[in-house]
Amino acid sequence: MKAEKKTNNVIIDGILNEDDWLNASVADNFYTFEPNNGTLVSKELRTEVKVLYDNDAIYIGALLYDNDPSKILKEITERDRFGTADSFGVFINGYNDGQQDFQFYVSAANGQSDCNFTSQNGEDYSWNAIWESKTKITDTGWIVEIKIPYAALRFPSSNIQTWGINFFREIKRTRQKYTWSHINNNVGTFSQQAGILNGIENISTPTRLFLIPYASSYLNSNKEDTELTLKGGLDIKYGINDAFTLDAILIPDFGQTKFDNVELNLGPFEQEFNENRPFFTEGTDLFNKGDLLYTRRIGASPIFKPKLGANERVDEFPSTTNLLNALKISGRNDDGLGIGFLNAITEETTVTIRNTEDGSSRRKVVSPLTNYNVTVFDQRFNKNSSVTFINTNVTRNGSFRDANVSGIVFDLNTKKNTFNLSGKANLSSVYDEKNTNGINSSLAIGETSGKYRFGIGAEYISKDFDNNDLGINFQTNYYSFYTNTSYRILNPTKIFNSFRVLLSSYIEFNNLTNEIQQNNFGIDINTTSRKNHYVGMGYNIKPYERYDYYEPRITDRFLITPKLQNFWFSISSNYNNKFALDLNIEYVDFDQNGRSDFDFSIKPRYRFSDQFSLIYEINPYTQKDNIGFIDYIDSSNEIIMAQRNRTTLNNNLTSKFSINSQMNFNLSVRHYWSIAENNAFFSLQETGRLIEKTDYTENKNSSFSTWNLDLSYSWWFAPGSQATILYRNNATNSTNDINKNFNKNLDTLFSDNLNHVFSISIRYFIDYNQTKNWFKKA
Repeated sequence: MKAEKKTNNVIIDGILNEDDWLNASVADNFYTFEPNNGTLVSKELRTEVKVLYDNDAIYIGALLYDNDPSKILKEITERDRFGTADSFGVFINGYNDGQQDFQFYVSAANGQSDCNFTSQNGEDYSWNAIWESKTKITDTGWIVEIKIPYAALRFPSSNIQTWGINFFREIKRTRQKYTWSHINNNVGTFSQQAGILNGIENISTPTRLFLIPYASSYLNSNKEDTELTLKGGLDIKYGINDAFTLDAILIPDFGQTKFDNVELNLGPFEQEFNENRPFFTEGTDLFNKGDLLYTRRIGASPIFKPKLGANERVDEFPSTTNLLNALKISGRNDDGLGIGFLNAITEETTVTIRNTEDGSSRRKVVSPLTNYNVTVFDQRFNKNSSVTFINTNVTRNGSFRDANVSGIVFDLNTKKNTFNLSGKANLSSVYDEKNTNGINSSLAIGETSGKYRFGIGAEYISKDFDNNDLGINFQTNYYSFYTNTSYRILNPTKIFNSFRVLLSSYIEFNNLTNEIQQNNFGIDINTTSRKNHYVGMGYNIKPYERYDYYEPRITDRFLITPKLQNFWFSISSNYNNKFALDLNIEYVDFDQNGRSDFDFSIKPRYRFSDQFSLIYEINPYTQKDNIGFIDYIDSSNEIIMAQRNRTTLNNNLTSKFSINSQMNFNLSVRHYWSIAENNAFFSLQETGRLIEKTDYTENKNSSFSTWNLDLSYSWWFAPGSQATILYRNNATNSTNDINKNFNKNLDTLFSDNLNHVFSISIRYFIDYNQTKNWFKKA
């Protein structure tokens, strides 16, 4: 494929009538990717693509022919939501190294989606670029016209450019997907099978400097107070050179991020939340190597709890710490070396401790001034392999705990992408009163091509491995082994578009005792019918008792948990239909008299029009005779376990109304209610077994409910510029008293705890190159 130098002005209007488009060379002869892999596309559904370039950007024009244009699906959605619409995509790898694509999609409704694709991590849609597109439906199909500035890409500083490129098309009504360069699904790779783009020569790229100032206001109201807050700040993106970019946030504002789906957590581990802050989600593929980074640690609730006297209480413990600033530098040079540097600073946080007897008070630091840092060096080679060094560091002011983790991660593939060898070796160091070091290591090998594939691996984690200052890790002090083997069809049959069977096994042992901590053997089947309905099912068994060293909450104590087996079934009807349904069922049967879990969810969705859709999900979940920790008695050194019945009801409603691809209303409503009622108590013995304790009378029941409503309007009024209006209300209620009346639960939420937030935020994208033109005109 050859790109032609643009000689005249091209307007991005979805009409390819300029001379440069008429004279450009054509890429056609697309191949089917799914379902009939490798067949040439028929003439009536052919796609023709042309590529132009200048010193500012690359331009893509595509003619997508369709023998029945009236059936082109074109649901309108917000950015990065494909919906039920035909789409066209271009995948660009400026280094032609087969490992990272910048992917840009345009729907038939002119919606945009973009992602950063790596062969190790797949698609990351949290990455966003600034680019232009326009589509037009015609009597022969539809047209796409795209302009992608070089600022959205990465490529070497060379006079002659050779890029990896592929073009993608999906016809949604038939779920057919096509690519220009044939992607053989017999090989477990995608980006390594791109085509070549030549012709781009002697480009003089502009300065990559972008300023994104913002202003926002928040009106917070509850039954006690109403408060107005005004904020302003600036984000900066600067291209240090063609390969490396600096991102910085000054005076950050994350007030409009999504709410967390908080649950009643009765287990020994913290609840893990998704990262919703754009700075920490966009372009972070380098920093996620080795699974050492959990960015929710930055700005989280303080981890240092003050020591209190007999009559002392903390007035209010903060749920977050303020982020002062953050920056990241990332990119990759001509030799395939990727470098990433992320740094963030949070301010000192204190609490007021009040003496309830004499009324005196004192201040205590619960989170000192803290610096969080991540450094990554990632070397790619042979178009499909990489070796990575990553370091995370947390330094706290004063005598508080510091931490450092260093890791080596490798991902190696054979030349033909048929076998993979991967692994890691991480070393953690914690500097506090104990100064401990720990190791986390793994090694895996697998066949990654063909109908039959397999994998085998092992992992070792020492007792003192701890990356929780800037990462998240629940279990340590074990070694494990796993195997899996699978079969899949590569092309459709008379019944299935896709069919896959997976057999898997996993077993985990405690390092010191060699007792089995975890085990699982299972079979899973996933299918898609010729009418594109999904059906999946599976059976898993844990045939050995497990030694749980975490539920007792005391070091070196364990609870022996029973054998179990579980069954699951799932269906998802074709989303092309106006009405579609998702159904999931799971049943767990324990080798313990009367104990079982039942999880059920049903999610109907209806698309009223290309603009309006509604999705509702209800998910009841019951646990009968569950066993779990509730108390520790110092005087007798007893760990108290309870047998409890737990019922959870989760209701979710989401809806969207799109005026066009730039203006969207979104509604999200969630009500979560969970109760755990204890019906028997036990003392945990040194052997891991339980003895009934009839004299325990504390009320350790739990009832937790939470409500969230988000109603937002967003308008992308210019490339990279967005105005958002948000109304949010939320409430939480937690108690030891059990009331199973659903209406009473809602009344309590709304009458006592409801908080309201109304906010307006405007972000404006400024390209330095445009400001130069403003000053010239002035």
